[in-house]
Amino acid sequence: MQKFYKKYAPIFILPLLLCFGLVILIPFFSGVMFSFTKYKAFDNFEFNGFKNFELAFSPEYAPDNGIPTFWVSLGRTSLFAIISIVTINFNAFILALLLTKGLKGSNTYRSIFFMPNLIGGIVLGYIWKLILNGILQAMGTNLSANPWYSFFGLVILMNWQQVGYMMIIYIAALMNVPTDLNESAEIDGASKFKTTMHVTIPMVIPSFTICTFLTLTNSFKLYDQNIALSGSGASTNLLAADIVATLAPNGNLGPQQAKSLVFFLIVAVISGIQVFATRSKEVEA
Repeated sequence: MQKFYKKYAPIFILPLLLCFGLVILIPFFSGVMFSFTKYKAFDNFEFNGFKNFELAFSPEYAPDNGIPTFWVSLGRTSLFAIISIVTINFNAFILALLLTKGLKGSNTYRSIFFMPNLIGGIVLGYIWKLILNGILQAMGTNLSANPWYSFFGLVILMNWQQVGYMMIIYIAALMNVPTDLNESAEIDGASKFKTTMHVTIPMVIPSFTICTFLTLTNSFKLYDQNIALSGSGASTNLLAADIVATLAPNGNLGPQQAKSLVFFLIVAVISGIQVFATRSKEVEA
C-alpha cells in the first residue's frame, strides 16, 4: 500500500501545485517584477529601477499633511491590528470558556456566534454602516464626521465577524485540556481564576499562536469592509485601501506594485516575529 501511495501521490498533488503556481506564485513574482517597472498594461512596461519606490513614498506623491499616505495608513493599520488582536482574542476566549462549561444550548450559541464569519465583507460593511449611522444620527452626527468613528466602527465590525471563528479554535483547544489537571488544581485549593490562568491557558497557547496570526494578517489585509463602511479617503484608508487608491501619473501602475511589495515585506516580518514570540511561549509552557 505504501508503494502504491508513493507511486501515484504525484498525480494527485500535481493539480494542487499547478493551481498554487497559477494563482499564487506567478502573480506574486509578476508583482515583484512590475514594482521595478513603469507599466500601463501587462505587455507595456519598461524597467525603471527604484523610481516607483521614490515616487510612492515621496511627500509630493499622495501627500497627507506632508507625510506620504502609505506611512499614515501603516500607522493607522498597526493601531487597528493591535486593538483587533486584543479584543477579538479576548472576547473569543471568554466565549469559548463559557461554551465549554456544559451550558444548555451551547451548540446553538456556537452556531450563532460563528454565522457572521460566513457573510461577505462588503455586505458586512454596508450592514454596519447602516447600524452605526443610525446610532450616530441619534446623536446628531454620522460616520463621515470623524475618521475615528469609522476606525472604531471597523473594530466593532471585525469583532462581530471574527470572534465566532476564533472561538471555535479556542473551543477545540479547551476540549483537549485533560480534565484531571483542572481537578488536581482545584483539589490543591486553586481558585477557578488561578486554574484558568496557570493550567488552562498554558495548555492552549498553541491556539493563541494560530488565532493571533490569523487576526494579525486579517487586520493588515482588510480592504472590502474598510471601503464599504467608511469609503475611500486618505483619512480613513487602511493600508490595503491606500494601495488600491494610489493613482500614478500618466497611468503608471508601478507605484502600486512598489507599495504592495513593501506591504508584503512588513506583514511577513511582523507575522514572523509574532509566530516566533508565541512559539517560544509554547515551549516554556
